[in-house]
Amino acid sequence: MKGFILLALAVFAALQTVESVCNQCRTMKWVSCEGNEPACTCKITLGDNDRPSINCDKLVSKCFLMKAEMYRRRMGQDVRQSIGGKPHEDAIMDNDGIYDPDCEGDGKFRAKQCNNTEECWCVNSAGVRRSDKGDKNINCSKLVETYMIRLELTHKELDSNNKVTVQALENSVKDLLQTRYQVDRALVKQVQYDPDGRYIVIDIEKEKGERLTNLGNMAYYMEKDLKVSPLFTNQTKVQLNGGSQKLDLNKIVVYYVDEERPTITMQHLTGGIIAVIVVVVLVVVLGLLALFFINRKRQQRYSKTQQRELSNM
Repeated sequence: MKGFILLALAVFAALQTVESVCNQCRTMKWVSCEGNEPACTCKITLGDNDRPSINCDKLVSKCFLMKAEMYRRRMGQDVRQSIGGKPHEDAIMDNDGIYDPDCEGDGKFRAKQCNNTEECWCVNSAGVRRSDKGDKNINCSKLVETYMIRLELTHKELDSNNKVTVQALENSVKDLLQTRYQVDRALVKQVQYDPDGRYIVIDIEKEKGERLTNLGNMAYYMEKDLKVSPLFTNQTKVQLNGGSQKLDLNKIVVYYVDEERPTITMQHLTGGIIAVIVVVVLVVVLGLLALFFINRKRQQRYSKTQQRELSNM
């Protein structure tokens, strides 16, 4: 009897040990976890000798995520990619794409980024360039915080009999942001919907000076979800509730508004944008010239008519 009890205790202890082994990291699929609960340690690989620990109960910082993705690309590992408008005149977009960032120990972006080159620029707290590019002497005195983000989404076509209920959509947006992306639903200031274009526009804003919520992390996770490469261990497809039907999202555009105005100037516009500006200017100039010559001809006709009338008199 005593031997049976000891055997049962041993089996129970073994089961407890199995159950206490570290589970997968919920918020990051590329993380390796070691040890047993509650002393479980999960690390993310950013380089050959760079593996900082992370908290798998929170979203991993965007800076760490970008650096991990760049490392995996170099190693040939899988990183599968596959009504709106600007909310503010100073809103900026991430037009530079992914780069290999310099991160602080806590995962924040360093204010100056150079991508291992001689060319450097200043970024905001979401890692988005907010200055012209220069040399290594460029002055990025501090990391400027992004306090507002606008998400512009589109969804796939619905059945002809189904219509989106804006109130149901707004509730679904708030639930998704809070449960999946760990953003307080109270920060969702506005949800707009355009049924003709199938556009969903979401404004998320925190108080200026607030540093506990990182909106850039949320936006990056959501971008990855909609580009069919979720960073979460759970690869569930993201959908919104439109009332009578689930909405399958297929596009996302993100605008960032910082606590201070960006310093990007015209000199670093892309060739396409410059070409558009040149065409617009030429059209305006040609239009003004056309008006000038038309008015001149009218004046000439008027003066000739006056001369004839005076001659008859």
